Parts: sequence; structure tokens; C-alpha cells
Amino acid sequence: MGGMSLFRDDGIVLRTQKLGEADRIITLLTRGHGRVRAVARGVRRTKSKFGARLEPFSHVDVQFFARGSELVGRGLPLCTQSETIAPYGSGIVTDYARYTAGTAMLETAERFTDHEGEPAVQQYLLLVGALRTLARGEHAPRLVLDAFLLRSLAVNGYAPSFSDCAQCGMPGPNRFFSVASGGSVCADCRVPGSIVPSPRTLELLGALLTGDWATADACEPRYVREGSGLVSAYLHWHLERGLRSLRYVEK
Repeated sequence: MGGMSLFRDDGIVLRTQKLGEADRIITLLTRGHGRVRAVARGVRRTKSKFGARLEPFSHVDVQFFARGSELVGRGLPLCTQSETIAPYGSGIVTDYARYTAGTAMLETAERFTDHEGEPAVQQYLLLVGALRTLARGEHAPRLVLDAFLLRSLAVNGYAPSFSDCAQCGMPGPNRFFSVASGGSVCADCRVPGSIVPSPRTLELLGALLTGDWATADACEPRYVREGSGLVSAYLHWHLERGLRSLRYVEK
């Protein structure tokens, strides 16, 4: 086969780019190979059923054809076959709140997987679960998004504290919050720029981080709004620049 290899993996389509007259470059977050970019030939042709399976939000089983013994290496691999596992997009793209929240999830997953070909199983599983929840409409889209952002931060080593002091470990609740310090801080560890969010807001964020949906779903909108602002600021700090898609998310 001239040094060519076949690979199979399942993944979520993060985005697509036009290539030539009929092809696309597909970016996926896969279970076994992390973030992968591949060329899908002919998928923009009207009669291509293959292309319809490779749209953002789709959970797919994909076959790749690559040069050498590694999937990510010399040049982009070819995406030669795709089977739908779950068409999450059908439950997302028809609702503005779900669509904008889902788009922010896809961008976040891509930003947290900087290096192509490196497995990021926890991030992948988080994304699959979040899109499934979003598509089913089980909780408010903004809550699902904030839960996903907080857990993505956690699995990448940036878990915020919403109770105990992030600096000295003093048991909480602590009333001050500092993005730069890692979350809740006590009076002794308070730094310039610390804020005093509502205790209910911190309770909500802790619930989203741990999956306590009963508490999260019962929270008042004003605390959801304040919590979303804290999550956005915390994410921005650790990514060093904000998410383009967050500006479109309904507040």
C-alpha cells in the first residue's frame, strides 16, 4: 500500500472548512487519537450522503486512510468512511439557545486539545455527554454550557474552588472570589480585584461542577447570570483569550 495505513475511531465533528470545489477539511475530537483534521473528498456534492454525516455536532464512527504508521503525521489523512452514532445536531441546530451553547462547547473542546493526535479521553467523554444532554433539552442550555466549561477546566488541571479557600485551604464557604487565585478565597488570602458574589451563585457553580442538577435547575435566573459571568472570566483567564462563540450565547 506504499506505506499507507487504515485507522478507525469514533469522534465528534468540531468544525468543517471548504477545500477545493467539492471537498472539506473535517476537524474531529476522537476517542483514541484526540483532535484530528482529515480531508473528506466529494462531500460537498449535492448527492453525497457521506457529507451529511460529517456536520458539526455529529457523533460518528470514522475510517481514516493515512500515510505512514501514525494517523497524525505527514499531511492530512483521508476520511474514507463514516457511520452516524448519534446525530446530536438535529436536536441542537433548530434552537438558538442550544445552538449557541453547543457551538461554544465545540470551540472549547478544540481549544483544550492544542496538539493533534494526542488522546484526550476525558475531554472527549465530557463533550459527548454535554451534547447529548443539550440535544435532549434536559436542562437549560446555559446551565449545560457552564457545567461543561467548568468540568473542561477541571479535567485540564484548572478546577476552580467554590467553597474552600483556593490558596490556603481554609474550609468554606468563603465570601471572596478571585479568578487569578483559583476561585473562592478567605479574607486573609484576598487579593486586589477580588469580588464578593452571592453565596447562591457559588452554590450553583459548585453544583454544576459536581453534577448536582437538582440544585442547579432550581436556581434563580439572577444567580445563573452572575455565575455565567464568573465562568466566562475564569475560562478567559486560563485560555488567555476568550471564546469567539460565547458572545452569541443568550444571557
